[in-house]
Amino acid sequence: MTRAASTQLEGVVIVETDIFRDERGSFAETFSERAFAEAVAPLGIAPVRFVQDNESHSLPGVVRGLHFQREPHAQAKLVRVAAGRILDVAVDMRERSPAFGRWVAVELSAENRRQLFIPRGFAHGFAALEEAVVIYKVDNYYAPESDAGVLWCDPTLAIDWGIDPAGAIVSAKDTALPTFAEAYKF
Repeated sequence: MTRAASTQLEGVVIVETDIFRDERGSFAETFSERAFAEAVAPLGIAPVRFVQDNESHSLPGVVRGLHFQREPHAQAKLVRVAAGRILDVAVDMRERSPAFGRWVAVELSAENRRQLFIPRGFAHGFAALEEAVVIYKVDNYYAPESDAGVLWCDPTLAIDWGIDPAGAIVSAKDTALPTFAEAYKF
């Protein structure tokens, strides 16, 4: 069975599935298009057709993000952790949204088996709280011309990543991203 629960940001949803355990270990159906649609429909989420799976491996202290793709190549994501633990973050980048610039963070781990659905129009990033393998589905293919992002440590957003920012391991590309104010020319 798949269950979904709202977060503080409309459209960002925590998804949980049943885990079956016995003396051999465990089994979980991590994704069923039908079960996902049935679980998120009561929360106002329209059907989503995922077209690609991505996987990343991150060492403890790695921060990836905050990334998004602009229209017409925006992406919804369904994020889960196969090994380790992360703090997954979604930031509302929809300029007409009442929650524009607000963020939500959810701990995802191999142990809790939670998944986070992030709709189109949100920036996404995560901090590896321990070594982690992150797998996420997207509903649109990557388009370099639509690639965008905002600085992970932007003081305007003031995201608590759950790690010491001074020790964060961040790519050169992510370090060079604009601040929220620069991206939106306030």
